[in-house]
Amino acid sequence: MVYRIIIVLFFFSFGAFAQENFVKHKISKGENLSVIAKKYGVKVKEITDANPNAPKILKLNSTILIPNKNKSTSKTKSKTTELALNNTSSNNNSSSGTHEVAAKETLWGISKKYNVSVDDLKKANPLLETEGLKIGQQIAIPSNAIASVDEKQNQNVPEIVSADVELFREVRAKETKYGISKEYGITVAELERQNPSIKGKVPVGYLLKIRVPKEKADAIQAAQAGQTINETVVSSSTQMAETTPEIKRDSTYVKVPTGSHSELIDQLIASATENIGTRYRSGGTTKAGFDCSGLMFCTFGIFDIKLPRSSIEQSRIGTKVASDEAQKGDLIFFKTNGRRHINHVGMVVENIDGEIKFVHSSTHGGVMISSTKEPYYTRSFSQVNRVLE
Repeated sequence: MVYRIIIVLFFFSFGAFAQENFVKHKISKGENLSVIAKKYGVKVKEITDANPNAPKILKLNSTILIPNKNKSTSKTKSKTTELALNNTSSNNNSSSGTHEVAAKETLWGISKKYNVSVDDLKKANPLLETEGLKIGQQIAIPSNAIASVDEKQNQNVPEIVSADVELFREVRAKETKYGISKEYGITVAELERQNPSIKGKVPVGYLLKIRVPKEKADAIQAAQAGQTINETVVSSSTQMAETTPEIKRDSTYVKVPTGSHSELIDQLIASATENIGTRYRSGGTTKAGFDCSGLMFCTFGIFDIKLPRSSIEQSRIGTKVASDEAQKGDLIFFKTNGRRHINHVGMVVENIDGEIKFVHSSTHGGVMISSTKEPYYTRSFSQVNRVLE
């Protein structure tokens, strides 16, 4: 009798141990080991090791075991959060800190703020893979990033505080949001934020309200006061021609003035990454949902650069460049799901040591940043096109 009780207790403890260390996952349509591994923040090899008898081709609605890392990561997360809240700044080098997510913030923006990679943020916050960012959410920041930020904050750099001044600007014929924002030294996103009703095309005669620092406002008004109305019109037209991106007639690439090239690319990336977390929607071109080419079409369209609507058509513009020469702002194309033609597109945000990171709208995760080092995108990579010259 005692022997039977021991046997029962052994199997019960073994089952509890297995349940604690693994979670069950039911295979859905379109899923593979790479997609599942990314969803749970584990490696493909860890899944195959946990399922030695599983077939190489996954069957729909079948169940596999996934290594459960939530227990250890949740403990680590709670400890690091507690340390960050209780420790003083002198202890930041040895513990992690936290960041409260504000409205319109993205993982890409937070990673740049703390000088840390998006991957490091995801590793420190495993739930971001499945739940994404939420306003007011506290996320853990790796300790080396906190130390870097503190060093910058401790520098005694005098700040010049100046009050903003509200100016009014009437939109003239053929003017663009990009040209007007350049004139006042602000971004297109900031111009739209100050004037919410101009999300689309700016109507001629519309009166814009633009808030700029007092020094900038004084300089603009002084320049306008020294010119006649005719000179102002000519100057505005000239400036618009210099700052507005010009699309070549053969549509091979978009020509951008040298001085504003890098700034335009940074604004394109910022605009695209603001949509991280937006769901995938076939045919979508709005924040209600994007497909891959729709995200590129919308992002470039904000800056008055019109791209073709589909990924295959977008792959025919610009100049093909080698993958090791890819730069920020280039378009990167893929042939996914074994297709013979291009059917997916993203925008390059970083190229370091042969690893290209790109923002795109994925069918299984919506708008996100992925890497060509991921096996799925390594296999399906097709080409990189430079559309801005």
